[in-house]
Amino acid sequence: VQLQASGGGLVQTGGSLRLSCAASEPTFSSYSVGWFRQAPGKEREFAACISWSGNVYYEDSVKGRFTISRDNAKNTVYLQMDSLKPEDTAVYYCAASSRGVGSYSGSYAGTYDYWGQGTQVTVSS
Repeated sequence: VQLQASGGGLVQTGGSLRLSCAASEPTFSSYSVGWFRQAPGKEREFAACISWSGNVYYEDSVKGRFTISRDNAKNTVYLQMDSLKPEDTAVYYCAASSRGVGSYSGSYAGTYDYWGQGTQVTVSS
């Protein structure tokens, strides 16, 4: 499965961006997808995930601001990011797993078998 992340950019505090994760796999609807992010000098961390069944989970710091969704007809998962803060600045990666995910497994990078190349999000203060 090849994943292509896009939609990053430079935005001011309080602004919005929508990231996309497009997959080459025609059965992408049966995959669980997560978004992770890595800020400079920090470890990669979980942001959000959506299971193949549509269950969604978020890291606490993004709850109420980020929304993950999927369009199975387009083999694409989205991450709508609103009310962005400077601390959201990071490279954002999407990842996919053929397994279902829960609130714990979905936040664990090792759950995912396939990773996209990352897209840079920069939030200016």
